[in-house]
Amino acid sequence: MSIGEVLGLLQGEFPDVTVSKIRFLEGEGLIEPERSPSGYRKFTHLHVEQLRFILTEQRDHYLPLRVIKDKMAEGFGRPRALQGNDKQEIRLSRAELIEAASIDEETLAELEDYGLLAPVARRYDEEALTVARTVGALARFGLRARHLRAVKAAAERECGLVEQTVAPILKRRAPGAIGEADEVARELSALLLDLHASLVRTGVRSVLGR
Repeated sequence: MSIGEVLGLLQGEFPDVTVSKIRFLEGEGLIEPERSPSGYRKFTHLHVEQLRFILTEQRDHYLPLRVIKDKMAEGFGRPRALQGNDKQEIRLSRAELIEAASIDEETLAELEDYGLLAPVARRYDEEALTVARTVGALARFGLRARHLRAVKAAAERECGLVEQTVAPILKRRAPGAIGEADEVARELSALLLDLHASLVRTGVRSVLGR
């Protein structure tokens, strides 16, 4: 994900965080995002969890970055399912998801009822955690799962564009077709996310009369 998407996930909980702050923490060696061939930062959900840990330690415990960095080196600031292995996927139980996302059972039930997330083999992955946390933050503004059906519908339409684009690649059944389709899908998804975010920002400026 882009640095702008990371900022969007964090600002509900940390209103003062900025792009400059994230870049500063990177410069101090507390997070290490990858770089795309064109030089853009590429963040993962692990980086988001690390940033949440850093910002929480600063806000709640007033710890200096040096101490926070030492704690992270000891394994703090990682989701439990990722400790010791960055490649291991998050798999949370229902109770763990509720705790990690700081939501209640009613909110989780609403998310499932409206199709915003669903468990796989009774476990929730990192995307489900992100959805739950984001909806939890939106709830502070009076927005519940039922208000977000339009967001889900827009996401499904964008996924339809991705499917429409990669379907011919997959039909070729040529060696490497799956890898090519995956790469195209990732790139197209990133472009659609950027477009979506820009359109929302433009719409919000219009609402505010700017």
